[in-house]
Amino acid sequence: MSIELNMSDGQVTITNEVIATIAGGTAVECYGIVGMASKSQIKDGIAEILRKENYSRGIVVRQGEEKLHIDMYIIVSYGTKISEVANNVQSQVKYTLSQSLGLAIDSVNIYIQGVRVAKD
Repeated sequence: MSIELNMSDGQVTITNEVIATIAGGTAVECYGIVGMASKSQIKDGIAEILRKENYSRGIVVRQGEEKLHIDMYIIVSYGTKISEVANNVQSQVKYTLSQSLGLAIDSVNIYIQGVRVAKD
C-alpha cells in the first residue's frame, strides 16, 4: 500500500517501505536501542538484528481512515528502563514522520523482541 498526496505541482506517492525505513532509522538512533528485529522471526529465543536496508521487515505500517498506525519490533539494551526507551522511540518516530513527510500518526506500538548487551 502507499499514500497518495496531491500537491499543487502534481502527485506524490509514499510507499509503506519508505515510511518503515524512516521510522526504523529514527528508532535505532534513540538511546537504549540495540537494533530492529524481524516481526515474525524468532529462532531459538534469539531475535535477529536487522540491517538498515531491512528495517521494513521489523515495522508494520497500517493505514486508518485519516491516520497511520505503526508497529515496531525492537531489541533494547540491557540495563535500560524499557518503558522509557519505548516512550522515547514512540515520540521520536511520531515527530520525525510528521515533520519529514507531513503525515498524521495516530499510534506507534512498540514490541520488545529481546534484550541484549549493547556493543560500543
